[in-house]
Amino acid sequence: MIRKILRFPNPVLRKKAKAVKKVTPEIVSLMEEMLETMRAAPGVGLAAPQIGESLRVIVAEVGEVVAALANPRITKKSGSQTFTEGCLCLPGVEAPVERASHLTVKGLGRSGKNVTLSVEGLMATVIQHEIDHLDGLLFIDRVADPSLIRHVSPKSEKREELI
Repeated sequence: MIRKILRFPNPVLRKKAKAVKKVTPEIVSLMEEMLETMRAAPGVGLAAPQIGESLRVIVAEVGEVVAALANPRITKKSGSQTFTEGCLCLPGVEAPVERASHLTVKGLGRSGKNVTLSVEGLMATVIQHEIDHLDGLLFIDRVADPSLIRHVSPKSEKREELI
């Protein structure tokens, strides 16, 4: 089922999301709905608060790599890279954001078991962007120079920029 994506300034987007106590069939269904919603948007990442669920759940898909995690947390990060980011909650807005280029992320997978992912490049940026959503942060909060925030026609946005 494709869910409605909230738009900024919806207050849910600024709340710290609640931890998932256990990966239940409902959480697995939420992850599947989030993946379906993200792909339909289209985007490369989605956090549960973006669809009105204040839970610490994210999904991301870059190329062949698909991640679905509850309670994700970054345990290691290194390097630096800058991507022009956009967000499904802020259509038509983009800006360069500097983030770590390599990450180790731990969380609970769809099976409910602990998962550790090592990611780099665009996937590292997507994961950091989505974890920010769980803490009530938007990519525009991380822009070093606000004069670089641009408004573009939503039709010209590329899929990889919509995270």
